Amino acid sequence: MPSWTPKPLLLALGVVLLGHWTGLSWLRAQLPTIGPLALMREPLFTRVIEPVEPTEAIALLRAAPPAPKREPKRRAAVTTTLPTLLSAPIEAATLPVLAMDESLPAPWAEPPPPDNTLANPVAAAAPAPEAHASDSTAPDLGNAAPTADTWPPDTRLVYALKGYYRGDMYGSGRVQWQREQSRYQVQIELRLALLVRVALTSQGEITNAGLLPNAYQEQAPWGERRVVLKDGYVTFHNGRQSPHPQALQDTASQFVELSHRFATGREVLQVGRQVQVWLARPQGMALWTYDVIEEVTLELPELGPVRAFHLRPRPIANPQGAITAELWFAPSLQYLPVRVRIVLGSGNYAELLVERIEQGAPPMLAPPVNPMWAY
Repeated sequence: MPSWTPKPLLLALGVVLLGHWTGLSWLRAQLPTIGPLALMREPLFTRVIEPVEPTEAIALLRAAPPAPKREPKRRAAVTTTLPTLLSAPIEAATLPVLAMDESLPAPWAEPPPPDNTLANPVAAAAPAPEAHASDSTAPDLGNAAPTADTWPPDTRLVYALKGYYRGDMYGSGRVQWQREQSRYQVQIELRLALLVRVALTSQGEITNAGLLPNAYQEQAPWGERRVVLKDGYVTFHNGRQSPHPQALQDTASQFVELSHRFATGREVLQVGRQVQVWLARPQGMALWTYDVIEEVTLELPELGPVRAFHLRPRPIANPQGAITAELWFAPSLQYLPVRVRIVLGSGNYAELLVERIEQGAPPMLAPPVNPMWAY
């Protein structure tokens, strides 16, 4: 019986397939933590929110000076009602801007105890029980109220999109925030001419110090890129690593993080101030500074006139790409970003203007995690 000899073409094809399989297996072993994100299930939205100006009580409490210490020897109870407090003259005070070192990322530090006065302004305004001279025992901290949750429920902002990129372009966009216990997910999606889709996704933990991203992913027709934030280091798409700076965010999570800072008073939203935030992208990270340059009234298609503050980023050294974003936050719409202008350079841009804001019911939540134990 004649022996069978493989043809040279089939042999070469087998070698090529074996080489491809070996290379893909090696890449999978080298990048075990940079796989596709496991997306959360789509949330159920139950209501559409309307503009509501922040209450005067909350605004007053943000500007109120610390209450004077009580004399321990007094036994007579002092009664102070909320209307009396609200009518007293108060000097406005400002909060310090988040200070960061641009030259060297700072490691995570233990956050200060959260301030719960904004969660219940009426309770915060009421006087504490009068202390007695005979009371020598410390208060029972075991019966203290749990940390108030100030993060919004599942929220989706729907935008109309227009701009210019080698010609006029139109489309739609959305920013969606959702959470499951102490986990969060932020998705930004842009659709152009029903054909082009760009999606940015951030996932991570909710902590007392703010959002703590674990992974960030960019998907576009020209490719997919990711960055992983774990064990105190940031791993970029090319495998390069860098120490994790304090309060680091990504392109998607910054929308919710900044809204929460403004809504809780951690950052004062006022013309002339500045806001700093570390941002990570698949190709690198940098400390961004936003200047609050003006307060304007925007005409929103379905929500009418809304007051908003315009934040513009400063140029940064060694930028990773020419893309920047200007943001408009509206206090009457839970300090959410109602307008976004993405500048692409060379006269190209994309502008998002909110049309509708949907929210779900507040979830049953676990306490936020401590960032010291998040790695």
